[in-house]
Amino acid sequence: MTEIDEAQARRWRLVLGSAGEPGLGGGLQGADDLAMDRALGALYDNTGQGGNGRRSAGLGGSAPQVARWLGDIRNYFPSTVVEVMQRDAVERLDITELLLEPELLEAVEPDVHLVGTLLSLNRVMPETTKATARMVVGEVVKEIERRVAAQTVAAVGGALNRAARVSRPKLRDIDWDRTIRKNLANYLPEHRTVVPERLVGYGRKAQAVKRDVVLAIDQSGSMAASVVYASVFGAVLASMRSLRTSLVVFDTAVVDLTEKLADPVEVLFGTQLGGGTDINRAIAYSQSLITRPAESMFVLISDLYEGGVRAEMLRRIRAMKESGVQVIVLLALSDEGAPAYDRDNAAALSALGVPAFACTPDRFPDLLAVALDRGDVQAWAHLNAG
Repeated sequence: MTEIDEAQARRWRLVLGSAGEPGLGGGLQGADDLAMDRALGALYDNTGQGGNGRRSAGLGGSAPQVARWLGDIRNYFPSTVVEVMQRDAVERLDITELLLEPELLEAVEPDVHLVGTLLSLNRVMPETTKATARMVVGEVVKEIERRVAAQTVAAVGGALNRAARVSRPKLRDIDWDRTIRKNLANYLPEHRTVVPERLVGYGRKAQAVKRDVVLAIDQSGSMAASVVYASVFGAVLASMRSLRTSLVVFDTAVVDLTEKLADPVEVLFGTQLGGGTDINRAIAYSQSLITRPAESMFVLISDLYEGGVRAEMLRRIRAMKESGVQVIVLLALSDEGAPAYDRDNAAALSALGVPAFACTPDRFPDLLAVALDRGDVQAWAHLNAG
């Protein structure tokens, strides 16, 4: 067997498990390969349960055993593979309850999906575990902030500065580049100059709030990743003094978490993933927060599966839009690809001129900038959305 063949046989043996042993002539080489095979087999093989070769549960319900397994997979696999295996362990082996043990949480690889699972257990989590859980959630929040905060502040700040441009600026406030561009039609070739009939400048930066932003986040179980990302974005926006940012989460009830926005971890632990959905009630509450429609943006993040009054939900969205509110509906704010959503409600919103689409966290700052600029959100979604 050649070196390439041996490498291929090794990979296939690890993929197929013990069922691939006869045809691949062993395939495994050394103690590390055997340890990797045991870790994969514990999750995917049916060892000790009849030996029929089908992939199923193999870890059992022992917390020490699971903790050792978590340590093994972190030693032998890259973090992206570890995250997949952890999710499979929770979903396939039903070891969710073991995440309530602090020593087990310390062994897991933090990621957005794990945060979603922990938040769904928030109400049943013992106090001895909550401190560890907050540390795990905090790690993920810091990573998301590192990824999106600077881009968000730059994009949103730029949009707000553009909105502050004035047409009769003082000399020191003139934006000469944009003034020349605006007056190119007035170029006098004989004088080799542009006559600036219209001056463009920047308004004086003031501490006054320029725009109001209301984020309404569906906290049904399928929206877990979106809840995590939206909470971090809400905290970043709340840190900008030129914005007044409100954040509410909802299922069949509405909870206003605006006062917690200084700490996105507190926001997340104020949520309760799962339960039904009453989008209409959430929109009604959000309307009460909007006092100057022409300067407001409302962002609804939901899969649009409405358990409340659908007709009233659509009527409220229409009323918001007609009053001058910039309305954005996101089916998901995550990296998870195309989401499941209520297509009838999405189509009804589109008919109102409010497109519903998914957006990745990396693209969300650009979307905010377009919306704050009063740009064409529908065109942006066509080019950029998932």
